[in-house]
Amino acid sequence: MKKNLILGLGILSILLVIFASGCTTESNQTTNQTSNQSGNFQITSSAFAQGGQIPQKYTADGEDISPPLSWTPTPQNTVSFTITCEDPDSSGSGGGAFFHWIIFDIPANITQLAEGITNERTLDNGAKQGTNDMGTIGYVGPSPPSGTHRYAFKIYALDTMLNLEPGATKQQVTNAMEGHILAQTQITGRYGT
Repeated sequence: MKKNLILGLGILSILLVIFASGCTTESNQTTNQTSNQSGNFQITSSAFAQGGQIPQKYTADGEDISPPLSWTPTPQNTVSFTITCEDPDSSGSGGGAFFHWIIFDIPANITQLAEGITNERTLDNGAKQGTNDMGTIGYVGPSPPSGTHRYAFKIYALDTMLNLEPGATKQQVTNAMEGHILAQTQITGRYGT
C-alpha cells in the first residue's frame, strides 16, 4: 500500500511538472506573439501604393533619390526607428536580400522622411545611414538586371538607439536590433521591365 502511494505521488508530481511546463511555454508564446505584432503600425509612400510600380524618378534609371515615406502610429516605448530597402529578388553581400538602403537611429518623434534624403553619413535629425550592398552610404535606387523586382521598404520600431557608427553594415544593424524590435511593417513596390 505504501509502495502504491509513493508510486501515485511520483506520477502526480510528473504530471504537475508537465502541466506547469506547458502553461509556462504557452504563456511565453503569447507574450512573444504580442510583442511582435504590428497592430496599426504602418508605413506608406505618396509616391507608390502597396504592390504598385515605383516611379522611375526613385530608381537608378531616373534621379536615383529616395521616395517619401511616412509612418503611424508610433508604437508605445519607441526610442528609434530603422528603415531598410531590400530587394528579395537579388542576392546581396553575405547572402539574403540585396540592401539598397539602411537608415537607423531615426528619433522616435520623426514620422516621415521627405524624398531625396541626401547620402550623408549622419542627417540633421541625428539619423545615421549604413552601407548598402553597392558599398556606398545612403540610398541607391532600384535597377534590376532583368525582369521586375520587388523592393520592400521595412520599418522597425525599436526600444533603443542602436548607437552604431554611420556606415554600419546590414549585418551590424540586424545584430544590434535583435531583441529590441517593438513592431515592424513594410510597404513593397515593384520596378523593372
